[in-house]
Amino acid sequence: MIFDQISLLAAIGFASTALCVTLFVAWLGARQDRFLLSWSIGMALIVGGVVFFGAIGETYLPTVQFTSFALVIVGFSFVYVGAMQFRTGETNWTSFGWTIAIAVTPTAAAFALGYSGTGTMLANCGIALVIGRIAHQYWIGRSEAPIPMVANTLLYGATSLSFLLCGVVLLQEGQFVLSQRPENWAEDVNAIVIIIGISSIGALSLAMNQSRIARRHRVDAITDQLTGLLNRRALFECVDDTPVQPGTALIVLDLDHFKEINDQFGHDAGDFVLRRFAKVVQESIRATDMAARLGGEEFCIVLPNITPSHASGIAERIRAKFEMETIETAIGVVRATVSGGLVMCAGKPENFASLLSQSDAALYRAKRNGRNQVHSVGLKQVA
Repeated sequence: MIFDQISLLAAIGFASTALCVTLFVAWLGARQDRFLLSWSIGMALIVGGVVFFGAIGETYLPTVQFTSFALVIVGFSFVYVGAMQFRTGETNWTSFGWTIAIAVTPTAAAFALGYSGTGTMLANCGIALVIGRIAHQYWIGRSEAPIPMVANTLLYGATSLSFLLCGVVLLQEGQFVLSQRPENWAEDVNAIVIIIGISSIGALSLAMNQSRIARRHRVDAITDQLTGLLNRRALFECVDDTPVQPGTALIVLDLDHFKEINDQFGHDAGDFVLRRFAKVVQESIRATDMAARLGGEEFCIVLPNITPSHASGIAERIRAKFEMETIETAIGVVRATVSGGLVMCAGKPENFASLLSQSDAALYRAKRNGRNQVHSVGLKQVA
């Protein structure tokens, strides 16, 4: 043979162990990322399977080989669970159980009947099936990060085919009963593909996780934690550096008598009111619009490419819908209203700070006129 099988198995064991430790340490630093733990458990089981496979010496023991296959199947099944968790954040233990049962049961039956070669063929096919399901998880989640996701799909696909190839070669050679550990060119190819796959898949998976963490930190930095809307900093980063184009509306909204709500019902109730108002805003604006909490009970909405009448309609819809909200608290029912100021950028581009100042002035006008209304600058007032 071109390669020494024991050396290849040792290389697989060391690579899998290194990846297992790396994933586990990463999970210790981010316990919310359960997929890291699932992957590390899977790699640990695969290492165990490799150890058992390598332990088959001159005295061939079918039970040792079956244990090796069972550990590898369960290990890759945990990797499959990790892939599901990575992609969706959910764990489907039913699918996990069925995957193991479908892959292990035929293998166990063949080994129990004394057909160790047939059991080995079925085991390789079962492992190929499980790895194929992992590849499918990355393929259907490729929109998140196309290049690394597709790369992982191809790597897992190649690994799956290499296991399938091992079973096909045994079938072609008619080895239905084994007297020693299978050694052939397909086993060597399989070992090399696994070594390359583990190294590459581990690097890609960790890189994708780090990229996801960076995006999560970025989202946290620009999001108001209470309401889920953009925060003031994010809004100004988006619009303060470039002039606001004609056809853009700016709405500033402020909850009426909010201090009284806090004083009468408590700050927890006040926070709940803010969250409910943010939900009303999100349900009322378009996907292209930006909504932000400026601070306290004051909010701002930027509506690009909109007509004055449409902008007025959105502002009024938010006001009317929030007025109808009934908010239950431990102390009693809260009924809150909101006032707003609306300004349109028309004629030529304008500075965002200038439009915001005009919107504030319109808001104060609405407050002076009795609250629970939207006052527009240069437009027909919406009451």
